[in-house]
Amino acid sequence: MRNNNGRLVALVASVAVAAVVLGAALAYRQGPQPTNAGAQAAPLTSAPNKPNAPDTPNTPPAATGPVKTTVDVNKLSEGRAPQIPHLVGREVRGGSAGVQVVPGKGSVLRVGRLGNDTLAVVMYEPDGDGSELLKLTTSDAEPRRTPNVTSLVTTPDQTMAAYAAAHISSLGVAVKGGTVYAETGESLKSLKLPDAWELQVLSIVDGKVYYRASDKELGPWKLYTWTPGESKPELLKRIVSPTAISAGGATAASMGTITDDGTCTHVVSVPDGTQAFRTCDYRVEGFNPSGLTAYGVEGNSEGYCSGVTAALDASSGKLLHEWKGCFQNLVAEDDQHILIVAYATPPGEIDKVKTAIVRCAITTGACERATPIGLNTNLVLGT
Repeated sequence: MRNNNGRLVALVASVAVAAVVLGAALAYRQGPQPTNAGAQAAPLTSAPNKPNAPDTPNTPPAATGPVKTTVDVNKLSEGRAPQIPHLVGREVRGGSAGVQVVPGKGSVLRVGRLGNDTLAVVMYEPDGDGSELLKLTTSDAEPRRTPNVTSLVTTPDQTMAAYAAAHISSLGVAVKGGTVYAETGESLKSLKLPDAWELQVLSIVDGKVYYRASDKELGPWKLYTWTPGESKPELLKRIVSPTAISAGGATAASMGTITDDGTCTHVVSVPDGTQAFRTCDYRVEGFNPSGLTAYGVEGNSEGYCSGVTAALDASSGKLLHEWKGCFQNLVAEDDQHILIVAYATPPGEIDKVKTAIVRCAITTGACERATPIGLNTNLVLGT
């Protein structure tokens, strides 16, 4: 059988590159029941339910109304701003800290908060090869820079962050080797991984950093945990090609099948790898805080946007809701809502690109704009 890992690299890279290309182009310069055509929903004004404890045995929110919705960003009402860290232009907003402007001109790829400080993964100027992490404080001090950082995760309470840096050749190409960092307000720990390829942090659970890496250039991803301060990580042998870890660390999404026509995701328990379900219709990219709902995009999604976003029962794979549109980035805001970076202009428009962050309810599928529609405005959902 032919090794399809090259396609996996290209597939995952296409999503990242799409965000980079859009960001580079822009740098210069979620009520009533929805309808099946247009999703003209009023603001989601009901108070969200209190989140369950991470991965507490329970049931996902019961879906009501149509299961599939077409989202017309231009027809949505506006609701409250996203309650998680996010980027609008070059401003990091949301979370428990104030607005922080990311300096420079390099495209901002990822953002998060650490206490009152802001973390941003930014491309080298002027959008050259590679990226770095900037740590911005509330003072006017020069930001601290960590070279070659490509991935970033933080805890919901903003007390801990983890990020990974890959070794880069003189030609700007990722090569073997990298470093995982874990940072709190009091300490910064690191783990050097000289033999790792495609290093990426996935989650922080109970103070442990979950990350993935390959042990050869075209090998499958493996899942590791690392306790900051220890000299060696732990390999979770039964989890292969992980793409996401739930907040409580009990569930993982694994890209177990890759072909030229698409991918299949296995949702499995951690650490034994017992499979809950398999889906080839959707590519699971994350879980809500309780771990009861999985969310993702269409299984054959490639290019600068996905035409479908979906919420699934994480224990059975049952479709809770599917939204159609042109979507670039998504993350769970809480147990009831998903935030999505959505296009308000037709696919293919490159000169005057209109986008907004949209909030959609898992139970009804109703959506609202969480930010105004912006013209050529870089939007990034943080952790």
